[in-house]
Amino acid sequence: MGLSAGEIAVYSYLMYCEDRKSHQCWPSYKTIGRAVGMSENTVRKYVHELWYKELIQIEPSKYESSGQIRNGNLQYKILPIQRAIDNYNESQMWK
Repeated sequence: MGLSAGEIAVYSYLMYCEDRKSHQCWPSYKTIGRAVGMSENTVRKYVHELWYKELIQIEPSKYESSGQIRNGNLQYKILPIQRAIDNYNESQMWK
């Protein structure tokens, strides 16, 4: 599927953090970066690539603090790998 080493590292960490029932996790870019030895900006880039390659879904989360609604960490959902493989293979047929 043409995944880079950085994409594999970030994806592996998200899978490590994932709740096996809901397939969701919500580590921050900073937490992921510390775990895989990357800057937050680099993690952000790889997360976007994983989303683009349909390996994960991303949703923003919010929380309330002192009566104000604030942005929380992104919520990641690990998608079935077979769908991403099928999409990749289909895209290669048209090249």
